Amino acid sequence: MEGLIKKLYYNELISHLFHTLLYCLKQELKECQSVLDLGCGPDSPVKYCNLEYSVGVDAFKLYIQESKKKKIHNKYLLKDITKTDFKPKSFDAVIMIDVLEHLEKKQGEKLLEKAEKWAKKKVIVSAPVGFLPQASIDDNPFQSHRSGWAVEEMEKLGYKAHGMAGWKFLRRGSTLEEGYQEGDIFATIRFSPKIFWLIISELTQAIIYYFPKLAFEAFYVKNL
Repeated sequence: MEGLIKKLYYNELISHLFHTLLYCLKQELKECQSVLDLGCGPDSPVKYCNLEYSVGVDAFKLYIQESKKKKIHNKYLLKDITKTDFKPKSFDAVIMIDVLEHLEKKQGEKLLEKAEKWAKKKVIVSAPVGFLPQASIDDNPFQSHRSGWAVEEMEKLGYKAHGMAGWKFLRRGSTLEEGYQEGDIFATIRFSPKIFWLIISELTQAIIYYFPKLAFEAFYVKNL
């Protein structure tokens, strides 16, 4: 069943109807040839975006190794993203998919400022709406959540927001006692049976896309 749900998620028609993160990312990167993927992880969605050139940066060696095996990026940097630097306007777009919440607030704010200098066209960010507790995943010390980001504060910084992952009420964070593995699609579902409520959550996405403050996550874009 989990495999079927993932297959439906990547279906182009369904992705378009429900405005999934993948659909939004593909749309935003259509006119971008070069992309910097900060905190790229082991399986970045940019692999579906037909990019000419991309650079993946991550501080967790295992993730870099897994991403290299899949040949997602043209170049990789095993480095703390907060200590990375590039020349101004080095990339058409800089993206941070589920990254900001893993940084302290001031670190995240500084990284956003630097990303806007490195990008020629836009900066794309996705993050939970507000603070979401999360335990360490995959024995990766960088995976715990350290900050929360409200839609209002991102909008004040010039980002346009759209809701992702359905109605926030239907989901939750994870405690340190629970833990879970990367890619577990049921991990954040609040109620049981989880398969039923996951489907309901995904169905609410069609509406929540237009009401990001009610969403579990938000997709932000700042055009430069």
